[in-house]
Amino acid sequence: MKKALLIISFGTSYHQTRQKNIDVCEQQLAAAYRDRDLYRAFTSEMIIRKLKKRDGLQVDNPRQALERLVNEGYQDVAIQSLHVINGDEYEKIVSEVRTFSDHFQRLVVGTPLLNSFADYQQLLIALKSQMPPLAEDERVVFMGHGASHHAFSAYACLDHLMNSHNFPALVGAVESYPEIDHIIIRLRRQAIRKVHLMPLMLVAGDHAINDMASDEPDSWRSQLEAVGIKTQSWLQGLGENPLIREMFVQHLADALQAEQQEVV
Repeated sequence: MKKALLIISFGTSYHQTRQKNIDVCEQQLAAAYRDRDLYRAFTSEMIIRKLKKRDGLQVDNPRQALERLVNEGYQDVAIQSLHVINGDEYEKIVSEVRTFSDHFQRLVVGTPLLNSFADYQQLLIALKSQMPPLAEDERVVFMGHGASHHAFSAYACLDHLMNSHNFPALVGAVESYPEIDHIIIRLRRQAIRKVHLMPLMLVAGDHAINDMASDEPDSWRSQLEAVGIKTQSWLQGLGENPLIREMFVQHLADALQAEQQEVV
């Protein structure tokens, strides 16, 4: 029986960060499942269109990837999401998978990075490993994407967990709560002198480069500097962190094992 490994991320139009984050995640998962043929899909139609127009690079969306696997005769398909939360993008994957369930003998989907409470605890360990040594009056501020989906609460949950563990970091989101204004109030209350800005996203793409680290007046860096807090920006996506890549590998292993137990 032909077996495939389909890895689905939001995608990025930045070639270098794609190599450093998406490619390495795919390679680590492929190494863990050498009996499966590797395939890729992106959930962002905007990025898919941009890559095709600018680079002549064709990347499937989830539906196209699943159609391709049907046409190529695969019967056992393992899918791993590289998304951070159980939001709109992940639901796109689950929705497409449902429509294809009759086309495969086995079709399994691994959960995003933050799915269970254990994932939050594991993520703290992973993030700690990439943080620089901090003085008493320094903190790391992680920039999450945010969401209009109810799963936006994942960012506040992670921030709350950090706070309750005296973990020297805070979490904000570009497109939802917790907003940067809220973060700045807390930093000033704690008399923080310097902040290290890091993306809480798979890749260091548009949001990290422009909304987090740029000289634009509304960037997080500029807003922090404007109130007298020094900043240092780290343009590295979560995919560069080996402990986070291991979390994705484990999520797929858990999904395959759970499905196997159901069958038995």
